[in-house]
Amino acid sequence: MLSDIEIAQNAKMKKITEIAADLGIDEEFLEPYGHYKAKLSESLYSSLAFREDGKLILVTAINPTPAGEGKTTVSVGLAEAMGKIGKKAVLALREPSLGPVFGIKGGAAGGGYAQVVPMEDINLHFTGDMHAITAANNLLCAMLDNHIQQGNELRTDQRRILFKRCMDMNDRALRSIVVGLGGKANGVPREDGFNITVASEIMAILCLSTDLGDLKERLGNILVAYDLDGQPVFANQLGCTGAMTALLKDALKPNLVQTLENTPAFIHGGPFANIAHGCNSIRATKLALKLGDYCITEAGFGSDLGAEKFFDIKCRYGGLAPACVVLVATIRALKYNGRVPKGELAKENMWALEKGIVNLQTHIENMHKFHVPVVVAINRFESDTEKEIDFVKKFCAEMGVEVSMCEVFAKGGDGGKDLANKVCETIELTQGNDEKFRPLYAKELSIKDKIEKLAREIYRADGVTYTAAADKAIKEIESIGFRDLPVCVAKTQYSLSDNPALLGKPKGFNITVRDARVSAGAGFVVVYTGDILTMPGLPKAPSALNIDCDVNGNITGLF
Repeated sequence: MLSDIEIAQNAKMKKITEIAADLGIDEEFLEPYGHYKAKLSESLYSSLAFREDGKLILVTAINPTPAGEGKTTVSVGLAEAMGKIGKKAVLALREPSLGPVFGIKGGAAGGGYAQVVPMEDINLHFTGDMHAITAANNLLCAMLDNHIQQGNELRTDQRRILFKRCMDMNDRALRSIVVGLGGKANGVPREDGFNITVASEIMAILCLSTDLGDLKERLGNILVAYDLDGQPVFANQLGCTGAMTALLKDALKPNLVQTLENTPAFIHGGPFANIAHGCNSIRATKLALKLGDYCITEAGFGSDLGAEKFFDIKCRYGGLAPACVVLVATIRALKYNGRVPKGELAKENMWALEKGIVNLQTHIENMHKFHVPVVVAINRFESDTEKEIDFVKKFCAEMGVEVSMCEVFAKGGDGGKDLANKVCETIELTQGNDEKFRPLYAKELSIKDKIEKLAREIYRADGVTYTAAADKAIKEIESIGFRDLPVCVAKTQYSLSDNPALLGKPKGFNITVRDARVSAGAGFVVVYTGDILTMPGLPKAPSALNIDCDVNGNITGLF
């Protein structure tokens, strides 16, 4: 059996000019980065303004498990399958972060015969977007430290600097550091730290900006610190938002690539969903909607994180209205939620499946709260038995949702035709419904009321407990004028609760909020629960140990 990277390296890719031409994009709007990837120019948007939008399909999942769910693989396979049934679909996904690529997860370009290519480029430097975000982030940090060094006219309180440096790599040693050591010429000593680039507010800003002007305004609105009187200090007061915009002007342009079956794909932006909002850029999604009958996009981790933030943050700012949710699960993962050890998931176990399927049930119910129809995609494994499959089909039928056994990993688009047909049929049957998509909460609610609504309705908690630090932070955020922002909960992806050990559908728990910070430029309040880290560390055996490059430049072991 070929590995993912071997399958990708054997792919018959079209030149990116051909992919663009198939979408009806003239070469004047194309900015190629080699033969197989390109950025799309700003002027393309205005040329498409007259077109009606296609239908927006969100691919999400149950809570992730070590058994794997394959959300990105299903997204890619569904886009390919749409072509097989005569539909014009465009894929819109996030860019992988180098942290997981060299850490524990590996690449993030799909898998098997449902991948986006060129896989090595996408998983590594790609078109340099991550590096541009890192540079803009660290320019702001350098300008702030230089301002303090040169007299501190803004009277910045060095104990209350909020904005951290970043890099796109897992490195636990950089979580908490001291800068400015070595004497007066080296700056003013203070505590600092690094986030991973995908957790940077600049990443969120890039993904939520509608155009270059909006990007520049959002950069200026970043809350970087407080002054000695307790008043907020914003990035625009440091005078560097123009320079930051200059670093990001090309990164704001979506990247065009293709799948193994030459389906067009936009890969742009990559915030994590457990510590950020977990969606690709508004710009890429809107462009895909103009160019295809269907735009297929995904949101990170389970629907309690990625999908909720997609609906409550991205759709709110982008004016988007999804037509359908595809909810990905595996029978193996459902049995894991029923407390079967990872090594025994290949064995039939109806008791565990019946116990673990409550996780799927909860995610279906949660998606219906946004008034969006759901189709369940079961990413099929050879070990799935007919008895287990029949049980899942019956369960979904009783919940009133379509279910498709998906084999895109092994068969590419051919393995997803049933899913594609059911998604299209579901959209056609429900598009005239009186119930229309809407976010879960109104922006006018207080920050605590928004958190409470999420905790009870999405996580199914009994309530919310706030530490003294969280209470103080929320009051301060509201006092400086950010009460109406949506909330972005930083929470474990492994459980509906804030405890990763609680699988299935936990009961009898409270969500504990330990801190809150405003990302004023991005336009949301980050709420921290559990032990969520914004700078991951490498595992005992990092994926980097398996990656190699020979003297001819051939890469192996990437995924």
